[in-house]
Formats: sequence, structure tokens, C-alpha cells
Amino acid sequence: MRITASLQSQFDQAQHIVFLTGAGVSTPSGIPDYRSKGGIYDGVTERPEYLLSVDALNKEPEKMYRFMMDNMYFPQAKPNIIHQKMAQLTQANRATIITQNVDQLHEKAGAKNVIDYHGSLYNIYGLHSHRPASFAQYQKSMYNDQGELLRPGITLYGEMPPHTELAIQAVQQADFVVIVGTSFVVYPFASLLQFVPAQVPILSINLETIPAPARVEQVIADASDFFTQLKL
Repeated sequence: MRITASLQSQFDQAQHIVFLTGAGVSTPSGIPDYRSKGGIYDGVTERPEYLLSVDALNKEPEKMYRFMMDNMYFPQAKPNIIHQKMAQLTQANRATIITQNVDQLHEKAGAKNVIDYHGSLYNIYGLHSHRPASFAQYQKSMYNDQGELLRPGITLYGEMPPHTELAIQAVQQADFVVIVGTSFVVYPFASLLQFVPAQVPILSINLETIPAPARVEQVIADASDFFTQLKL
């Protein structure tokens, strides 16, 4: 696909862009998405909604730990062109990123104004004391030196995302909202659109059509190609 002059103009003129990003932003960096063939959930015999739940954390933490270590951590992954272009816009104070991703690749690209809506796999702490622990320590053991169970600061099934109010404030102040690389079916993240002011344009860049209001302009394309072409 080629970026139209109209789309380029929208990016050129916007001063308060809000990017809503999902797993498709990180797949070019070698991090699988969740539900596609070959994704994190593909071939898992036990329900991933259980393995990544508060119930599993409390009842079978070793299952959760093993699943995450085997399937979700990619510490060597590097930011790609999508992360890099978005980071440039945040560095110019023209954009905020609200991401469902828990890999911190937006931050690794140097982005400012990032809201990690579902937390981060690398924010690790004691379950009760909240004493921080390093990823290196967590790789070695699911317990800290005091024998306390460790967990990553991600939103598990059964928990509510901690940054919803902050995300709502960001979209309310946007003059352009851009959805990138997400099927947009996870709530309450997908409900953020209802807080976008009526006059503000919304663009989706995704490999497939997403369930969204008619006002959302949908570009069916590879986000890497789109951001490679986008001029900043």
C-alpha cells in the first residue's frame, strides 16, 4: 500500500496524536501475538485465560511461571520501525502511546509519554511485600531470597488495568487517534474509543478489519510498511 496525501497530511497537522497499540506492533520484532497460528496461545492445552489469571497465581503459581517463561519473555527483542517512528513523535511532544503490549519495546525505542495499559513483564515484585526484583532474579526462581512468591506487574485475568483513568484523559485530549496492530477485542482497552471527542479523526492500521464504529477509517495494511513510508 501507499500512504495517501490525505493520511500524510493528518499526521503532519496533528499535535496531540494518541496511538493505541497492540501485539501487531511487536510481531516484526519477533514477539508472537496471542491468538494467531503460531501465536503464544496456539497449541496450549490448558486455557491461557486460566494460566494468566489471579486464580492460577494463587493456586498454581508454578504453572503460570512456566507458561510465561516459556512463551512470553523475549528480552533480546529490539524495537522496529513502528516503535521508532512513534517514539520520534513522542519525543517531539506530539504523541502519547497507550499500549496493550507488556514488552516495553516502546520504552526501549526511547518513547516518552507511554501508558503501559496492561503493565510490564519486567516490573517484577514480591506478591505481598511489593519489594522489587530484577528480571535476572526472576529467571532463576519464582521466589525471592526471602522465599516470597514473585510476580510480574501485568494485568492478569480477574484484575482491572490500573491506568484506565490516565488513558481516558489522554484520548479526551487527542486531536488524532491511531489504532495500530490490534484486533481491538480486549476490554476495557477497546472502550477507550468512546471517550474520543466526536470531531477527532480515528484511523486504524491493521492486517484485518477491526470491530469499530463507522467513523473509524480503516487501512488494511502491514503496519511496518505504513510506518516505513510515513514521513516525519
